[in-house]
Amino acid sequence: MRKRIVVGDEESAIWDGEPPRRHAWYMRQMNKLADRPTRGTPLLLALLAWPTLAMCAASAGEPAAVKLKQVTDAAFEHSVQLTEARNAEELKRGSGLLWIEALPENERAAAFAQLKRGEVKMEKLETQENGEAIRCPGGMIHHWVGLIFVPHARLEDVLGILEDYDRHSVYYAPDVAQSRIESRDGDHFRVFLRFRRQKVITVVLNTEHDVQYYRDAPERAHSRSSAVRIAELENPGKSDEREKTPGDDGGFLWRMETWWRMEERDGGVYVESEVASLTRNIPTGLGWMIGPFVMSIPKESLTFTLEATRKAVESHHAGR
Repeated sequence: MRKRIVVGDEESAIWDGEPPRRHAWYMRQMNKLADRPTRGTPLLLALLAWPTLAMCAASAGEPAAVKLKQVTDAAFEHSVQLTEARNAEELKRGSGLLWIEALPENERAAAFAQLKRGEVKMEKLETQENGEAIRCPGGMIHHWVGLIFVPHARLEDVLGILEDYDRHSVYYAPDVAQSRIESRDGDHFRVFLRFRRQKVITVVLNTEHDVQYYRDAPERAHSRSSAVRIAELENPGKSDEREKTPGDDGGFLWRMETWWRMEERDGGVYVESEVASLTRNIPTGLGWMIGPFVMSIPKESLTFTLEATRKAVESHHAGR
């Protein structure tokens, strides 16, 4: 089943204890020294250097490559199978296909109004089995769903952007640095996307995706995308650029599965994207550096993707 997760201060979950206390101490000392420029100069210089030294120390001891374990991959695959079954059941039903339609009436009306104002509606999900969360030893499963409304658009406008993979590096820059269609057979695509993601650290990934689109009705469509290969790059953009062995790398993205739904109604198109991804656990002592990436990037990337999709559709529509 799909369970809604109420997300409060998400940043509070990405630290592993010590860094926030250090940061608070650092800020208190900086404030105390602000009015004591003479006696406090040596300590002030030391405090100013602390963040840089911390970053250098972390860089020198970057999290070692971590192997994707079979038990971790199997746990994610089981979660995907359950999510796949739930998606199939909802699509077969053929109504109430947007996640906000399951909200209580007052919340649902407010959510539709927010969409009409151009907002992105996001929800953190958790796929459960028998009322229990899927355990994922050695890794973390990130599961989000997002929804936008594109006014004055047609279903074919949205599909035209999503299927134009050769220009995804334009539509979705800077998150997508390179893109191309490797093969196409009707509504079935094999595509290459180079992701560039930055949050305290920068990670560049070469990815290959298997994508199938389905026309469910004149006003509805959906697609299913699986990342069949994900390789982290070492020294991206340099002469010695090379791919790390998939599954034996920094663990910033091991698996990625995506479900899209599109429905034309209310004078535009609703576009929903659900993404489940698998990353490494946060290494002890490096939560301040790794935590922001693995915890917040999934939500931020999906939000950016939906906003960029709307912008591309609207630009394309305005240019006709």
